[in-house]
Amino acid sequence: MMRSFAFTTQGRLHSKDIDLFLMPSLLADTNLFLWVDLEHPTSEEAHRVLEAVFHFHPLSIEDCIMVSPSPKVEQYTPQEEDKFAPYLFMIVHAVDYNRKDGVFATSELNLFLGKNFLVTYHDVPMRGIATTEERCEKGAVGIARAPDRVAHTLLDSMVENYKPALDELALEISELEQEALQNPSKKTLNKILQIKKEVGHLRQIIGPQREVLARLAAGEFKLIRPHLVPYFRDVYDSLFHISELAQGYTDSLTGILQVYLNMSSNQTGEVVKLLTLITLITTPLMMIGTWYGMNFKDMPELQYQHGYVVAAVTMVLSTIVTYWYFKKKKWF
Repeated sequence: MMRSFAFTTQGRLHSKDIDLFLMPSLLADTNLFLWVDLEHPTSEEAHRVLEAVFHFHPLSIEDCIMVSPSPKVEQYTPQEEDKFAPYLFMIVHAVDYNRKDGVFATSELNLFLGKNFLVTYHDVPMRGIATTEERCEKGAVGIARAPDRVAHTLLDSMVENYKPALDELALEISELEQEALQNPSKKTLNKILQIKKEVGHLRQIIGPQREVLARLAAGEFKLIRPHLVPYFRDVYDSLFHISELAQGYTDSLTGILQVYLNMSSNQTGEVVKLLTLITLITTPLMMIGTWYGMNFKDMPELQYQHGYVVAAVTMVLSTIVTYWYFKKKKWF
């Protein structure tokens, strides 16, 4: 599916759903800014827009169409034989956390940012794209006056969408901590390891994405106008804060894992202690019973009619004394 918009330099909507053959003439108009959004496009749509209309570099087109595991930003400057205008190519990732599955789902967004155009490419619907398109159509605070403004809005929206996912994760970690303290089980261990793995996945996404935003925030690229650099810096600061939260969650999960291992060790120790005490308490019974049972030469019942009673009382008394001694020592 393809959506397209043309905006004036004042941020007002000029036209939408533009035919492909009209796009070159709109690109030539310096008073207009063209945004083309490709959502799960067919190979024909991708070819017609990326190659036929904008003539992007083949390497950036390949990176765009193929799934990329790592965010990045590259600047493409045309050589003599190239037909494209200078542009930035960016790959960024949005995230969503599903507590039911316990995994972070990532959505890749590709951006081609030029002086008077923006092309976005993604395989799944994205809230940030839909929200930004709606705001641009309404002319909200002049977002659509230039492509770098829209790019900033998209990146800001994407980073903001990290926060609900992190809130869900924080709640689950809190519940997991209580479970590890009150009712540790193998299921608890599996959940700890699963969430720890997903947080590691999140940090793998955020790390390169921070590098992308750091380069934008540093004013490295001329296609990002100087007065917008502080806005990109603000997005970078938000992502840095999220990165710190992710590191904190990793530390918390490591602590919860240690608590789980300690609780499991304590449970094992209690079981061993109980079994040891049972063995020690029953030792007098076994000793007397064994000694008495093996004494065939001078069996008490042959010489003393109360021999069984004496043996039984001796065993009971010795057991009670052993139990009392352990109780006094507070061994159980």
